[in-house]
Amino acid sequence: MTAPRFALPRVAFFGSPAFAVPVLDAIRAEFEVVLVVAQPDKPVGRGLKLTPPAVAARAAELGLALAQPTRLRRNEAFARQLRESGAEVAVTCAYGKILPGSVLSIPRYGFLNTHTSLLPKYRGAAPIQWALIEGETVTGTTIMQTDEGMDTGPILLQEELPVPAEWTSLELSDALSAQAARLIVRALHGLGSLTPRPQDDRAATHAGMLDKEHGFVRWTDTAAQVVNRYRGVAAWPQTTAFLNGARLKLNGLSLTEGHGPPGEVLRVDGAGLTVACGVGAVHIRTVQPEAKKPQPAQVWAPAAGVHPGTRFDLWEPAAS
Repeated sequence: MTAPRFALPRVAFFGSPAFAVPVLDAIRAEFEVVLVVAQPDKPVGRGLKLTPPAVAARAAELGLALAQPTRLRRNEAFARQLRESGAEVAVTCAYGKILPGSVLSIPRYGFLNTHTSLLPKYRGAAPIQWALIEGETVTGTTIMQTDEGMDTGPILLQEELPVPAEWTSLELSDALSAQAARLIVRALHGLGSLTPRPQDDRAATHAGMLDKEHGFVRWTDTAAQVVNRYRGVAAWPQTTAFLNGARLKLNGLSLTEGHGPPGEVLRVDGAGLTVACGVGAVHIRTVQPEAKKPQPAQVWAPAAGVHPGTRFDLWEPAAS
């Protein structure tokens, strides 16, 4: 006589950007996904065409039930939809909205969140970016039980991920998405048997949302800090420098030899541009002036009158 098979939980999935699509796919491969919840469609591009987030588009492809509520708090219609879906557990992955207690309490097993840091480090909206900006050589994924705090719930599973020095937020995001997909499947299979571990709030750090100024080069920083910031903001807002007040997007930054006043061009050669920082220097491969296409730094420099001794504008964040 065969032992009765453990009934796998029915899952509601909350996610929005492309990062979350592999996580949704991994869950759907082994569990019944009864509802997908994503942010509403948004205008995109110069034509402001109304476009669904990547998770909503994927749910439509797969024929899954989809909800895109504009708000969750005091939204009885959505709460009823979640209850009637029969979801026994919900998973959030880069959903982008705070979940009120009235929603968290609906699934029998609550909500599990895939957070892309080794909690309690880098709680908040941009853990991938801030781990790189801060020069972390190891990060990882945490599967946690969601509570009403900001990434404060107990930890169910956690796994480290080494960060190669050449990775930007683009490569790290891809690797963490794959890791999150694998770990959440493991957590769902272990539902009810995993032992929650409380976070140490004393060790918590915050990873707030980025704005455009987070991409501005601080030439007075060390060269390592300039490169780490470039790595962290590679997806958005990208790296911006100023020359005589004009904005320039920089790409392909790496550490190199050299010293001089911060922001001074030290060399222009066939490989690009070398610029001094507070300590050390960085090499720049590509420059993109406003409203123009990216071009090799060594091509842009002579046309822009840039040569050794030219100084980029120094920019520093306003005192808080």
